[in-house]
Amino acid sequence: MAEILGTSCFDYNLPEELIAQHPTERRDGSRLLVLDRVSGETEIHPFHDIVHYLEPGDVLVCNDTRVLRGRMFARKNGLPEGARFELLLVASLEPSGRRWKALLKPGKRATPGTRAVLLEHDGSLNDRGDGFTVLGRCDDEAFEIEFFQGAPEELQRRYGHVPLPPYIRRGDEDADSERYQTVFARHPGAVAAPTAGLHFTPEILEELRQKGIRIATVTLHVGPGTFKPVSVEDVSRHRMHSEEYFLTEETAALVNGAHAAGRRVLAVGTTTVRVLESCAQEDGTVLPGHGHTELFLYPPYRPRAVDRLLTNFHLPKSTLLMLVSTFADREKVLAAYERAIRERMRFYSYGDCMLLK
Repeated sequence: MAEILGTSCFDYNLPEELIAQHPTERRDGSRLLVLDRVSGETEIHPFHDIVHYLEPGDVLVCNDTRVLRGRMFARKNGLPEGARFELLLVASLEPSGRRWKALLKPGKRATPGTRAVLLEHDGSLNDRGDGFTVLGRCDDEAFEIEFFQGAPEELQRRYGHVPLPPYIRRGDEDADSERYQTVFARHPGAVAAPTAGLHFTPEILEELRQKGIRIATVTLHVGPGTFKPVSVEDVSRHRMHSEEYFLTEETAALVNGAHAAGRRVLAVGTTTVRVLESCAQEDGTVLPGHGHTELFLYPPYRPRAVDRLLTNFHLPKSTLLMLVSTFADREKVLAAYERAIRERMRFYSYGDCMLLK
């Protein structure tokens, strides 16, 4: 049985200036590092060259989740001098959208019964009385809240901010409303974007279709645990966060049909991999379904349902880097990262990407 590698085996040093703070001017203006999983050789191309690495009959699978405009700010009791809360919506708890699972900072001030009034984008208290009540804790990290009034979509539009990741050291800007969503985002529910999909444009997708590539979607609503570091050296002791997923009969049929015909399945992003591998059987076929997955993929696991992976560059010691290392030997992945650093490629959510072929 292959040895399970420790967390420290997935570390690397990244100059802070390579963490992309803004998207490129064009969605497809990023660079693509291509890693040959067998030889370990790497090449760097414009992102548009992704079309050359797919053949007719291959299937490209994307995550069509949509990021909630779910970061909001509020004042306790609606008083200018009241404690200032930062709220991050995680998941709706009822169809009306009044009750939500949410993260709250500072949590110690969010006792059951606490009322808070939402702040406008300029930081002032709103004059409509929109706000929420803390009902209690959902678990060790999240709270259950209930909005006083208003449709959730309207509240997000009026008071919400794009929940940029913590390593982007700036507030959200108007451009982020579009650029932190993929062009195929359809189903609201994520707290972070499936970032490998941010590089695609409608024109590239159409070019792929014209070439005979089938484009399919899954849905995985990315949760806040995606940024949770692995705090133990023994990776088998790390517990993944739970995320809701949907795999339709249509997508399952496309994936299974491609493999039956000897074609390849390219997953766009680690979230897509987690859906397909959560639904994969021993023989690599996938079954459609809806559920919550806590699947944690790390070496020596090898994917069953996915043949190739397109992904952004990930944080050191992260579960995402460990997942990438199930597609190629860790040493080859880290060597590719070292080349990306030497070539001054851009890292993380708004950065460049790599293809493991």
